[in-house]
Amino acid sequence: MIWRDGAFVAWEDAQIHVMSHVVHYGSSVFEGIRCYETPTGGAVFRLRDHMRRLVDSARIYRMPVRYSIDELMQAVLDTVNANGLTHCYLRPVMARTGEQMGVLPSQEPELTETFVIAWNWGAYLGPEALAAGVDVCVSSWRRAAPDTFPTMAKAGGNYLNSQLSKMQARLDGYVEGIMLDSQGLVSEGSGENLFVVRDEVLYTAPLAHGILNGITRDSVSTIARDLGYEVREQAIPREFLYIADEVFFTGTAAEITPIRSIDRIPVGSGKPGPICRAIQTEFLGIAGGTIDDRHGWLTPVLDVVGAAR
Repeated sequence: MIWRDGAFVAWEDAQIHVMSHVVHYGSSVFEGIRCYETPTGGAVFRLRDHMRRLVDSARIYRMPVRYSIDELMQAVLDTVNANGLTHCYLRPVMARTGEQMGVLPSQEPELTETFVIAWNWGAYLGPEALAAGVDVCVSSWRRAAPDTFPTMAKAGGNYLNSQLSKMQARLDGYVEGIMLDSQGLVSEGSGENLFVVRDEVLYTAPLAHGILNGITRDSVSTIARDLGYEVREQAIPREFLYIADEVFFTGTAAEITPIRSIDRIPVGSGKPGPICRAIQTEFLGIAGGTIDDRHGWLTPVLDVVGAAR
């Protein structure tokens, strides 16, 4: 079942018209969220933060928003419950639909529809990625300059750039590409943020370098500091990747994925490093309910849905 503007529709009935603005111009904003199975049932990871970013993305692209953050949160929880899931990937999306042609979109609220989709999705970068790490390259495709696309918005059209990087990486025998910004400094992956470790300090690119303000990225920074590591947001030159002790991706889909080589140069020992492993263990433990949720990141599905009945 898919939540569509307040009602559930069957998977095959969640359709939009081919003349929809989103089909021709990529005018949608979306989120990727995971619900994890915990010892007490399903729980959605950092739900409020994701819904706030969804509304922020819509605001940046001047899309009418018909629901509050609380209503969107409830829609996500209802969708998990309606599908009888305790572990799943969730995709809330707001899209300009209806029949409208021309670059200028309609501002009529009813022509922006909101959907919440839930399905089972495993390891984003492959079944062995979390344990063994992945081989990546530096992409020839760069992130857009700051005055072109607003990269703080998680918008559908923004990911055309990511598709080019991902396809190039796969054709060249890599799992993923690392993209540089418009000035040639390290930005992020096609759909993941990036951390670089050197001498037990974690480095990650600032928002001004064309990255998405990742929620998993923020979680990793928090966990790293909890574990006693220093985290620095600063410009990262490409060559710093080649002398790193560890490098890893972060993201809702990728979770915490180690990188074992970049441009066929081994990262450190060529195996997942101890800092990445420690953060990965802590992150998945909190998300899975086996480590104390000290930051209040989990929203239990049954408790909230049950209270609303």
